[in-house]
Amino acid sequence: MSHFFASLLKVKTKVQLVPVSDLIKIEHTKWESTGNDPAFILKGTVYKGWNNIQWESKADQYIPLKLYWDDGSGFQEENSCSMSAISVEGGKQYVTLFIPPYAQTLRLDPGEEKTQFEISDLEFKKVNKLYIALKSVKNVFKQKGNSWSTISFLVKKSMKLYRQQGLKEVWEKTKNKSGVFNQHSVQSIDQDRYKLWTASALYSRKNLENKLDSLNYKPLISIIVPVYNVEEIWLRKCIDSVLAQVYPHWELCIVDDNSTKLHIKHILNEYANKDTRIKPIFREKNGHISQASNSGLEASKGEFIALLDHDDELAENALLENVLVLNRSPEADVVYSDEDKISIQGERFSPFFKPDWSPDTLLSQMYTSHLTVYRKSLVEEVGSFRIGLEGSQDYDLMLRVSEKTNEIYHIPKILYHWRAIPESTASSNSSKDYTQNSGLKALEDALIRRNANAWVENVEDAFNLYRVHYRTEQEPLISIIIPNKNMTDTLSTCLNSIFEKTLYTNFEIIIVDNGSTESSTKELYQYWSTKEPNRFKSYDYDIPFNYSKLNNFGCNKANGELFLFLNNDVEIVTPDWLGEMAGQAIRSEIGAVGANLHYPDQTVQHAGVVLSLGGVAGHSHKHYLATDPGYFRRLQMVCNYSAVTAACLMIRKEVCEEIGGFNDSLQVAFNDIDFCLEVRKKGYWNIWLPQVQLIHYESKSRGYEDTPEKQARFTNEVMYMKNKWPEELLEDPFYNPNLTKDREDYSLGNPYID
Repeated sequence: MSHFFASLLKVKTKVQLVPVSDLIKIEHTKWESTGNDPAFILKGTVYKGWNNIQWESKADQYIPLKLYWDDGSGFQEENSCSMSAISVEGGKQYVTLFIPPYAQTLRLDPGEEKTQFEISDLEFKKVNKLYIALKSVKNVFKQKGNSWSTISFLVKKSMKLYRQQGLKEVWEKTKNKSGVFNQHSVQSIDQDRYKLWTASALYSRKNLENKLDSLNYKPLISIIVPVYNVEEIWLRKCIDSVLAQVYPHWELCIVDDNSTKLHIKHILNEYANKDTRIKPIFREKNGHISQASNSGLEASKGEFIALLDHDDELAENALLENVLVLNRSPEADVVYSDEDKISIQGERFSPFFKPDWSPDTLLSQMYTSHLTVYRKSLVEEVGSFRIGLEGSQDYDLMLRVSEKTNEIYHIPKILYHWRAIPESTASSNSSKDYTQNSGLKALEDALIRRNANAWVENVEDAFNLYRVHYRTEQEPLISIIIPNKNMTDTLSTCLNSIFEKTLYTNFEIIIVDNGSTESSTKELYQYWSTKEPNRFKSYDYDIPFNYSKLNNFGCNKANGELFLFLNNDVEIVTPDWLGEMAGQAIRSEIGAVGANLHYPDQTVQHAGVVLSLGGVAGHSHKHYLATDPGYFRRLQMVCNYSAVTAACLMIRKEVCEEIGGFNDSLQVAFNDIDFCLEVRKKGYWNIWLPQVQLIHYESKSRGYEDTPEKQARFTNEVMYMKNKWPEELLEDPFYNPNLTKDREDYSLGNPYID
């Protein structure tokens, strides 16, 4: 097979590493990084398109490698991608990357720290699409097993796609779904990097036992495991992971749902004879997962229950970490944690680092998933597991429980390993298509219970992902507030798109003119005042530029029940944008509502704001392709964020007045972040909508000139934010402390250690 793959490598060329900054050559292949910006220029022939890149390297610590390409305008972050790493183990490294056709020069950056490393024999090999497709299949086999069921699954899916959409679509799906080939595929976190991450995230057994000894409250936790015809090897690994728990106060309520495979009963009895905490329940009739889970619940004696699938594994500290939370926060009713997947070879991959409790995110995706620990009395209060919701019974349970409590806590640690085998939903989202319909039913029922004037749909081409749309009873008046100075053509594009594309009719536009001097701008105001006398107004407010003061002035002139703060350099894309935003903004629990802003080149400019990135805040998924699903599909889902940009932000007038409007101490930068944090402080949830799309010509906006005065102002505003919000800017509850704070791409950071 290796010879066959080699035959698909078209052309290869050796590339020379030429140091250009912060690098000193020590020996033939050994280098020392002397600063925080080490970089090589790559000299040699590099072919555009797909390349298989290989090299040899070694270091005393993990060093990420990042590849940049110059398109003629210099090296920029948006023209870069991760290129694996220099690992401690050393040896030959391989990665497959796409070199854009417009790339003129390549640069390789080895980390950002002073260190020493070895690197040599860097080669680029031109490859074809067949190589890419076959490598993708090979990776699937590596993670999911080279079984006939895996092969059959892949062939069936490919043939179905071929019949429906043709060979081109088969290639596109292969290219986009196979992690290493997608520049921004976060689920393709480099395996070498994740191996090192998991190694550094481990606690010593002694350290865990010391934590155990410190506990004052030691509740019994009932682990409920429904079992049906699972292979012996996975069932044993599942039970063994429970036996390996550092926290000893548990019981395993393991329910055989009348399996037809004879080894199930034998194994359960074998383990029960070894440990009295293991309590097998044998159902006389197969009832599927909801009934089996209820059987386990009825037999349980614990104050809390934990849910475990019959082929998955718990980390040894899983229960201990949950009980530590219960000791710190005895009011907790639900505790969930992060998870990853584990292959049949035992290799861990695809870590899912989750946000803290985010109610609107849950309405898009069952993100809490595993491991979740519930207060048993609350589960019984809501009616336990519902029959008829099999496949999404845990989603349905979480939705119902979250309607009864706000005491929901998150542990930012990987405590659950989801087995990726062909029969598992961890192996493929499409292996259990029935979960999609049951999840939709669970959401529809939740909306009815909550008396929500809303409807829900499946997100296209995304399994187990949903989008809830809220309606307005009537059309409340929306005041669109736009600060402006000159920039006639830019503003004209904005206004034309609003009046020509917007389906929602009950709105007014308030222009706050900040001292325009161009006659064409005044003429534009007059044109729209004449054409839309009831929906267009302009007011002069000639002060030194202060974005906060300009918007607050506009609020005082506005008549709407809802305020929409809008930049003058945006263009509306989706006609129902105002209706979608208004439906969310009128909800009593919602504060700021943000939109999906794209650059003109169809890359992401704004998809929510993450605190702590770059010191204060950064835009989620910035420079991703607009068509990219994002980190575990966040670019496709309605979700909660700490803040959203005021380039397009809707809020109820009453909430805006409650927080006192924008803070005029922040003239240009971070005023929207401060605004949203004040909204959160009052107890409202901020939300971002992927379906509301606008083009943002950001480079035309004011306040971006690189002058000493501007730099001084920016520095002062950074310090103001850090002094006012010191705790909030340390960790964003809607992000995850295991993810990077250096970039906006949701890549892996340092392990969270408490």
